[in-house]
Amino acid sequence: MRIYVLTLFPKMFEGPFSESVLGRAQDKGIVEIVIRNIRDYATDRHRTVDDYPYGGGAGMVMKPEPLFAAVEAVRKEIASGTEEGATEDGPIILLTPQGRLFSQKSAVTLAAEKELILICGHYGGVDERIREHLATDEISIGDYVLSGGELAAMVIVDAVVRLVPGVLGSEESALGDSHMSGLLQHPLYTRPQSFRGWDVPQPLLSGNHAQIARWRREQSILRTLKRRPDLLENALFSPQEKRMVEEMRRDASK
Repeated sequence: MRIYVLTLFPKMFEGPFSESVLGRAQDKGIVEIVIRNIRDYATDRHRTVDDYPYGGGAGMVMKPEPLFAAVEAVRKEIASGTEEGATEDGPIILLTPQGRLFSQKSAVTLAAEKELILICGHYGGVDERIREHLATDEISIGDYVLSGGELAAMVIVDAVVRLVPGVLGSEESALGDSHMSGLLQHPLYTRPQSFRGWDVPQPLLSGNHAQIARWRREQSILRTLKRRPDLLENALFSPQEKRMVEEMRRDASK
């Protein structure tokens, strides 16, 4: 998988993309993350990437010329590559607070792509022609405003890369994450068995895999009910689990 990040501040990515899971994924050659400076595609001697908005108003607007040139250069590079499955029609994602909300489901979908192009917005926003004629998708990581799309790009890249086969030590690591099943993850414990009088729950010490799985599932449902009850509306339950959820709801309302 190859991910291109188009940004005005490439140095912001040096630390986050060189450490932990992302660093190991690149060292293994499973994922390639390419950072491109949008200013390199400006044609004037000042490398201008923004200008005042037509009609007036506060803030500056990112110009279309450098971004179109940057994306076109990346697509030309992809087209000339020899990587199996390379395509020129992969997603071009504009990171903006106006975009659709990023989710685990979004990450799963993007992880199946061979190439991704992420555009980090900045200043007061981008020229509307970038939205209409360049970006194929717009994504937001939450209902708040950041100084630019760089932090959002880091979040999306991390969430996507860890789902690429071979990146994590065990494929089950990702499958057990919160939101993968539509629920929050169950409580986790490790040694020591007893710490300051707080003991590891007995089912986890039983060695009975069916009992452990049942306990984890129940705890996952209970935690979701307490912290994110909205997620239960779309979760898949067996008839027995549906009854259990209703009982939990009744107990919580008492």
